[in-house]
Amino acid sequence: MTKNILMALGLGILAGLFALPDWLYENTGLLMDLGLCLLLFFVGIDLGSNRNIFNNLRNLGFRILIVPAGTILGSLAGGLICSLIFDLNIFGALAIASGMSWYTLSAIIITPISSELGTIAFLSNVFREVIAFVAIPFIAKNIGYLETIAAGAAISMDTGLPMVTRNTNSEVAVISFISGVILSLAVTVLVPVFVGFMA
Repeated sequence: MTKNILMALGLGILAGLFALPDWLYENTGLLMDLGLCLLLFFVGIDLGSNRNIFNNLRNLGFRILIVPAGTILGSLAGGLICSLIFDLNIFGALAIASGMSWYTLSAIIITPISSELGTIAFLSNVFREVIAFVAIPFIAKNIGYLETIAAGAAISMDTGLPMVTRNTNSEVAVISFISGVILSLAVTVLVPVFVGFMA
């Protein structure tokens, strides 16, 4: 699966550089939205066909919050470590880490305070998303199913959900969606809070 993802990414880069006509390039956003909607539709069918999932989740209760909480703490710890390694403003590094793959929002919030940190936020969150796509099959096979959710963070409810579903099981897919919603909401709170300390 990882080979297919890397091959598709490589072919996309080559097509964008050499072969993509302008009219198609102008509509790539619409095509991606349609593709994502189709993927999520089929994931929904898979989830809906397994009625035991929701009963199992009810038994988990508040323990389901451990996954997004761990993802947030791990991301912030990574931000702190990077602030020391790269001599970044500590709150800037925490704001970047709080983006959790939502590169458009985090970069927009950070850029008015620091265009340099805004660029870093954009790139680091894009790289996190791309690395998650490549790493999720490996993580599922060698580390654990729940850890696949943390790899993608906020994308675990949309673009990353089909990858998680394909490499884990339906129950983890539901946890992934719920975690993705919580993490996306956390981005809207954490990034502005840390940016506020930078100002």
